[in-house]
Amino acid sequence: MTAVDPDAGHPATGLDEVVHQRVRLGILTIAHEARRVEFGYLRTHLELTAGNLSKHLGVLEAAGLIEVEKGYEGRRGRTWITLTAAGDTALAEEIARLKQLIVRMESAGGQ
Repeated sequence: MTAVDPDAGHPATGLDEVVHQRVRLGILTIAHEARRVEFGYLRTHLELTAGNLSKHLGVLEAAGLIEVEKGYEGRRGRTWITLTAAGDTALAEEIARLKQLIVRMESAGGQ
């Protein structure tokens, strides 16, 4: 996990808009856990339409956070998603900032 400088301002200012968006954070998290995940699995588990998922994958791929591989399993076309090293780093940094926000909330008395 990447250490975040506590003197760098409020942790919320460092949240990455590409990573932090709910669907994209879900894609990155699942890809991190699975190492290689099929399009249909993401669509089903994140409760998305194919078009919506494709748009989010396009954003992540353009940012260099995932790789998209198209191929065949038997006669059926398949699309697999893998996390890149940059994606793994971006996800770890996002989680570190979210943890900082949690610590701030807990230390301020809110739970």
